[in-house]
Amino acid sequence: MRLRLALANTCLCACLIQAHTQAPPSTLLRKAPVMTRHAEGSFDPKTTPLAADEATTGTLIGRYSLVKQYHGDLEATAKGEMISAGDPSSGSAGYVAIEQVTGTLSGHTGSFALQHIGVMEGGSYKLSVAVVPGSGTGQLTGLAGTLTITIASGKHSYSFEYSLPAAP
Repeated sequence: MRLRLALANTCLCACLIQAHTQAPPSTLLRKAPVMTRHAEGSFDPKTTPLAADEATTGTLIGRYSLVKQYHGDLEATAKGEMISAGDPSSGSAGYVAIEQVTGTLSGHTGSFALQHIGVMEGGSYKLSVAVVPGSGTGQLTGLAGTLTITIASGKHSYSFEYSLPAAP
């Protein structure tokens, strides 16, 4: 079985190499040009505790609904869910979240999902927020990027580095 799989992979690789070397450059597959952009603004978050379910009853895991209103280069509404654990009052906790963002990003209308992974340890934060691959719709199809959240004096702001495939 391993020999048959190895022969099949070798044959496939040879066929792809042969097709690539024989095809004129104009017919080779190319990625569409990408426009790299920057967006920034503020947002108003609202979290509401959700009831524990069968999976979280009796644990340190908390569930919350998320509702956000984004302002600035991203004019949008977001809805999602966050799951957290730990003891934030002691300076140690973690969370994951997914939010669906719907609105306009620098003139492009559609929706996309953001995935959050956050850890707080000893009062310092490590936070990663990225566009979920393949989640873009409408004029935001193909969107990729990372969002940085800043909280200062109780106010939330974002800086969003993103790319969109160039329009055809």
